[in-house]
Amino acid sequence: MQTKPFRIGTRGSPLALAQASEVRARLVTALGLSPDAFEIVVLSTAGDRITDRSLAEIGGKGLFTQEIEDQLLDGRLDFAVHSSKDMPTRLPEGLILSAYLPREDVRDAFIGGAAPTLMALPDGAVIGSASLRRQALIRRLRPDISVVTYRGSVETRLRKLKEGQVHATLLALAGLKRLSLAEAATEILDPHEFPPAPAQGAICIESRMGDGRISELLAAVNHAETFEAVSCERAFLAALDGSCRTPIAGHAVSEGGRIRFSGMILTPDGRRHHRIEAEGEAAEAEAIGGRAGDEIRAAAGPGFFDSWS
Repeated sequence: MQTKPFRIGTRGSPLALAQASEVRARLVTALGLSPDAFEIVVLSTAGDRITDRSLAEIGGKGLFTQEIEDQLLDGRLDFAVHSSKDMPTRLPEGLILSAYLPREDVRDAFIGGAAPTLMALPDGAVIGSASLRRQALIRRLRPDISVVTYRGSVETRLRKLKEGQVHATLLALAGLKRLSLAEAATEILDPHEFPPAPAQGAICIESRMGDGRISELLAAVNHAETFEAVSCERAFLAALDGSCRTPIAGHAVSEGGRIRFSGMILTPDGRRHHRIEAEGEAAEAEAIGGRAGDEIRAAAGPGFFDSWS
């Protein structure tokens, strides 16, 4: 019998705390437990502390998870809550992504200071974004725009925009919604023209492999269709060795036992890109994503990927 509260690891940003709180609330409802049965443990990660450089420069997505995963592995935490798109495709040995909450809106939001839409920005405007995918897509649609690295929490980025440090920025609509800030968006970008990052909008729960007690607990809140869709997208990313150094987009939808996937790769300058579509049985989601990654890599050819280095 559990005598101590289950310990939930999370980063300390307002968005991360909102996501951990949502997981706790769903577990309380699904299992009929008291909120006191769960303790949210806030940890600072290197990715949170280093905000003056791009992730590609300082080591990639793992900088948002290492401290949390260390405590998962040694048992100080029972499970951890993450933004799925922050997760590296290769997890530390002994850890798994065991559950996903129902996915929020996958689209990107444009927040304009100088104009309400991306296409209405004046020539030479400056957009702030830390995402290589967003930077490449902006350059593809508006090669006249200047894109600068722009990191920090959602609130920090909105404050910098208000101060006039940039003319516009882009954020995940899902994060804005979870923070009750959706009204900040001046344009919701078309997911065909501006496809989302793999796993965007999905909250995942990470736990120890083989911990049956925790796996059973988390199964109560797992959303099967989100699990299938994000597994497909992460397999696509893994097949391309995706990291914070590569502009990659991918979106899967699982419905009625079938899965539909669309993926895109770009050069960082946005001048060249390749798209791929795939579909099949949802039970084969991971294999479908992996094959799509292999196929788009072959179609692009080695010279395309050399341009990323």
